[in-house]
Amino acid sequence: MTQPQALDVGIDPASTTPPYEQIRAQVAALVHRGALAHGDRLPSVRALATELGVAAGTVARAYTELETDGLVAGRGRLGTLVTGVPGDAATLQLQAAANRLVAGARADGLDDRAVRAAVETALGGPPATG
Repeated sequence: MTQPQALDVGIDPASTTPPYEQIRAQVAALVHRGALAHGDRLPSVRALATELGVAAGTVARAYTELETDGLVAGRGRLGTLVTGVPGDAATLQLQAAANRLVAGARADGLDDRAVRAAVETALGGPPATG
């Protein structure tokens, strides 16, 4: 098993951005610019929480959001692995937002057709059918 990658992330306690989002954004940026590569293992939730001086739930939420964004995947005993690839940050952020939209809609009981219709309407076109 490979060693977890050291993460150059920190928490700004004076920021109005929640700590989990600070972690999520910083790790996402590391993936987007290629500092974290496909297959790299992130520190355990407990280890990163201890390092940053935050609750384990804060790091767990950040990792969950990164998973929703398609940038990492939890692999049980293997830990959390990077699955995203570097690329155009705007495109990757758009894809992450789309992933969150779909996950949220499904959690609310909406089907894919409803998501497509909402996106088509937002784009100024007629709602998608089928």
